[in-house]
Amino acid sequence: MADQEHIVVTVNGEEYLAAPGQNLLDLINTTGNFVPQICYNASLGPVQTCDTCMVKADGEIVRACGTSVEAGMEVNTQVDPVNAAQQEALDRILQNHELYCTVCDYNNGTCEIHNTVAEFGLEHQSRPFEQKPYAIDDSSPFYRYDPDQCILCGRCVEVCQDVQVNETLLIDWEREQPRVVWDNDVPIDESSCVSCGQCVTVCPCNALIETPMVGEAGYMTNHEPGLLRSMIEVTKKAEPGYGPLFAVSDTEAAMREERIDKTKTVCTYCGVGCTFDVWTKGRKVLKVEPQPDSPANGISTCVKGKFGWDYVNSEERLRKPLIRKGDAFVEVEWDEALDYTAKRFAEIKEAKGADSLGFISSSKATNEESYSMQKFARQVIGTNNVDNCSRYCQSPATKGLFRTVGHGGDSGSIDDIAKADMVITIGSNTAESHPVLASRIKRSQKLLGQKLYVFDLRKHEMGQRADRFFQPKSGTDLVWLSAVTKYIIDKGWEDRAFIDKWVNDFEQYKKSLNMFTLDYAEALSGISEDELKHIAEQIASVDKLAICWAMGVTQHQLGSDTSTAISNLLLITGNYMRNGTGAYPLRGHNNVQGCSDFGSMPNFFPGYEKVADDEVRKRYEDAWGVDIPGEPGKDNHEMIGAIHEGELHALYVLGEDTGIVDANINYVTAAFEQLEFFVVQDLFLTETAKYADVILPAVPSLEKEGTFTNTERRIQRLYQALDPVGDSRPDWEIIMDLAARLGFEWCYNGPSDIMDESASLAPLFAGVSYDRLTDYNSLQWPVAADGTDSPLLFVDGFPFADHKAKLYPLDYEHVYDTNDEYDLHVNNGRVLEHFHEGNMTYKSEAITRKMPSAFIEVSPELASERGINEGAEVKLISEAGDVTGPVHITDRVSGRELYLPLNDNGKTAVNYLTDNRVDKDSNTPAFKEIAVKMEVIKKKGKSPLPPNNYRRGNPQPQIGVQPERKWARNDYEFPGSQVKQNG
Repeated sequence: MADQEHIVVTVNGEEYLAAPGQNLLDLINTTGNFVPQICYNASLGPVQTCDTCMVKADGEIVRACGTSVEAGMEVNTQVDPVNAAQQEALDRILQNHELYCTVCDYNNGTCEIHNTVAEFGLEHQSRPFEQKPYAIDDSSPFYRYDPDQCILCGRCVEVCQDVQVNETLLIDWEREQPRVVWDNDVPIDESSCVSCGQCVTVCPCNALIETPMVGEAGYMTNHEPGLLRSMIEVTKKAEPGYGPLFAVSDTEAAMREERIDKTKTVCTYCGVGCTFDVWTKGRKVLKVEPQPDSPANGISTCVKGKFGWDYVNSEERLRKPLIRKGDAFVEVEWDEALDYTAKRFAEIKEAKGADSLGFISSSKATNEESYSMQKFARQVIGTNNVDNCSRYCQSPATKGLFRTVGHGGDSGSIDDIAKADMVITIGSNTAESHPVLASRIKRSQKLLGQKLYVFDLRKHEMGQRADRFFQPKSGTDLVWLSAVTKYIIDKGWEDRAFIDKWVNDFEQYKKSLNMFTLDYAEALSGISEDELKHIAEQIASVDKLAICWAMGVTQHQLGSDTSTAISNLLLITGNYMRNGTGAYPLRGHNNVQGCSDFGSMPNFFPGYEKVADDEVRKRYEDAWGVDIPGEPGKDNHEMIGAIHEGELHALYVLGEDTGIVDANINYVTAAFEQLEFFVVQDLFLTETAKYADVILPAVPSLEKEGTFTNTERRIQRLYQALDPVGDSRPDWEIIMDLAARLGFEWCYNGPSDIMDESASLAPLFAGVSYDRLTDYNSLQWPVAADGTDSPLLFVDGFPFADHKAKLYPLDYEHVYDTNDEYDLHVNNGRVLEHFHEGNMTYKSEAITRKMPSAFIEVSPELASERGINEGAEVKLISEAGDVTGPVHITDRVSGRELYLPLNDNGKTAVNYLTDNRVDKDSNTPAFKEIAVKMEVIKKKGKSPLPPNNYRRGNPQPQIGVQPERKWARNDYEFPGSQVKQNG
């Protein structure tokens, strides 16, 4: 029977086709028959705690959500014993949950208890509501828990344990009155909760609710607790049954729709590309609500995407254009700012040539704005001097993939990472940099048997969770990767059929591996020969391997070569062209992929077509009516050097705090001071903007429309939720107006026109249009003219002339190390709470309360050696500069390794330590190659990690909500059994 495609199941006398083993409740939900189901959630699967989905299956009353269909099964949802069991279950729920919908902030049409009771037609409950002996927990600044309203459905536990896999929540079924607890029963704010908000998202009622919703959502909910209680009691006495109560509450809920807007948007933080509805009332952001059909994230969020929107309403937002006059900035009108900017650009171009101007686009801005910026540089000014911050992080990964497989993006989707038999992460603090994507890996490892091997200098969460964790010496990933690849080939474990059909240059590549022996790799990387053999055996033994990597790989002098080595290994083992396999360079910013995709690069037009290609260039010249230089322009690293050399005289920076995020801050800011004319376009007066001659106020994603492209090449629309603050304007409008003042009328009516133009010129986006991107629809490039997209790359071969990939030979020279004077290595990267330098997240009081500042992680052994304690203040000194910061002592780092988060733009900003060394092939700064010496300023002090930081918590891992423990309680009786007994 299991071999058949379908089986027949009868529901209420009608026959339906079902898949063998299909969940019975899922089947019933396709038939139009109503079955109550409060604990069930399609994104979570069966939870089996609420008992409302009782049906009769083959003569027995069962929970539909916990039953799999069988051939010939007879199901009835309507007979009296079933309805009696369902009503008994609903009565038990109402014993735990007080219905006061009209004065409840959750009365927004989505309360599943309200809706289920109403549809069932229950007028009265046979068991009175009973208060519980627990106070509301409002210790978290993000959400609150009301035990009195909690029905113990366990959805929050299920999502925390098995979707987010933070493993903080559980239900203590053993106590006299069960309740949801955090960690080992501590207040939310003292637990390991990462404030992802997924528990709130799946809660079916008001037991868990976002703090900004409380007292704001309803018309009659902004009252002190005593008055609210009085209103509840009056409401209960006034209504004779639930029908009239629901009629009033439904009217009030409909009224809310008139003042609460729900707008689909795309998260503005990391490259995962989470989408959700943002609820706004006026300018207040009440909540973020992910949807099951959000393609990258489903119901998942992280603390920044769920709660990190305060910056939008910050008093520090720029509201009017500013022009430097003397030593101060003066507010001016747009006409004056743009006229002056256009005049100065024209004068400098006339006097010193188009290539004396440079343009840096933003990975936070939209695809359409990236397209506009590169078009402005090439058409209006006549230079290819345009770049974006992918130069700081992702260009090496793109380079490595271009060399080997021809497309510089993720091989598949996030779903493919989750489906892999084995995931390897290299140089990626995934749980903090890409938390929603990390959850997919954590879930697959926990529930589905996926192997997880982690390679990093620091034992962060993914290292702690890994099946095997390895700490190769900094900068040696290329060596162990190549040695493992060589060993696989030497043992004859390579995928010969795949290589013969789809891969070129095998023999030449095989010879290039001669130097990468196991003993050579052990000596350089510190990974033993036995461990290297084990790694190779594991890789060769699995059918589907996915490798994820990030800045720990790319931000080295050999970042491009190491990325190439990753792709070489995947090719040798046949791990391309199939779901569950491939290369996944995890993009850092929300649109760092799209900013490059749409042409803000010195050597590529949109769609990665070379500016040096005469045929491609002519296509753009004909469309834009100008001649475009055939030589690639300067990248952002070269632009800073050209300023120092007197070759670049004007710079236009859009949405990038270059003076903090570029390497060697002192060198970069010295360049700013030499500029003849400097324009910065941003939301805030950033450290970079302080050097500008003109500052143009832009808007965040909630105040405009456009598209972002996430790490999996997925193009998604965002819609405008709020009006711009003051006189601020979308970036594309500002650029278009500036172009007009220089003689080029673009006449775009909106971002959709810009996308249409881009699609008409770049084959990679041929079928992309706003009509195909409505709501939660998305497209993964390449997109054919008919709209067919490519969730999985390379299905029909690789984008080279013969459709074969290329193995790329590599060698290795160790180019970085510490020395006797600069004896400590500084690693750096992101933290969960903040994004990059913190220009947005530090505007959130709640997030900042969780992590108020950057810090320096020091190992216990180094702290002992240097005589310092938690909270000590130290100065780190490199050959380029120094930083000062507080110490956090942790075994996440070991030996002479230090870790410095990126989230600081003051005296602890890591780029005071970095120098001008770059990846030899992409000019990406070697941010991860920092040798320092330490001076102790103060031996101890206040810990920089607050007591309410989640890292101090005590997670409690388990599988799901464990309903068996509920069923084993003496006071529990299965409703179906009770019906039999009574009937």
